[in-house]
Amino acid sequence: MRVLVVEDEHVLADAIAEWLREETHAVDLAHDGEAALERLAVNDYDVVVLDRDLPRVHGDDVCKELVASDSAARVLMLTAAAQLDDRVTGLSIGADDYLPKPFAFPELAARVLALGRRSRPAAPPVLRRAGITLDPARREVFRDGRFVPLARKEFAVLAELLRAQGGVVSAEHLLEKAWDEHADPFTGAVRLTVLKLRRKLAGPPVIETVQGVGYRIG
Repeated sequence: MRVLVVEDEHVLADAIAEWLREETHAVDLAHDGEAALERLAVNDYDVVVLDRDLPRVHGDDVCKELVASDSAARVLMLTAAAQLDDRVTGLSIGADDYLPKPFAFPELAARVLALGRRSRPAAPPVLRRAGITLDPARREVFRDGRFVPLARKEFAVLAELLRAQGGVVSAEHLLEKAWDEHADPFTGAVRLTVLKLRRKLAGPPVIETVQGVGYRIG
């Protein structure tokens, strides 16, 4: 999934981003509300991890603008303001979940994954197609019962292809969901990752190239 972490404490923001990247998510960072709104205007995020007390533009206002834009992104408010009234206010302005600081990284990751499922059309927790089984929570992939070890980007790309349920997924969409904002769209990263996936999944081939359109798992 594509995740935006908005946190003004740089060390904490970097730690959250690294943890979520280990969970195979593509993560962008913003350290104030203004930068968050700029990224939200140009990128399609599944989940926004949003600190509430932000400089420049308050986290509440970022949340309100996101809701007003009719974005499909889900908002996880991450803040030290943990009293009942704070939680009620955060949820009432449009947050989908609320996690007070201090928090445990595994819980944060689990909440992000759960919110990500809600940002898209419903899909089963475990994805299956063409003899492939992918479990996002366990980060495990099997092909015809054989465990397939995948790198993070390979896992993310395969998950997107499986979620399409046989539909064609463009290289642009894969780049949007599996890489962060620093990815160069002209590097051929998607093509190379699909090539590695084909090798690791082994035969018979299941990832098809639809010339000029994208890829699919038939």
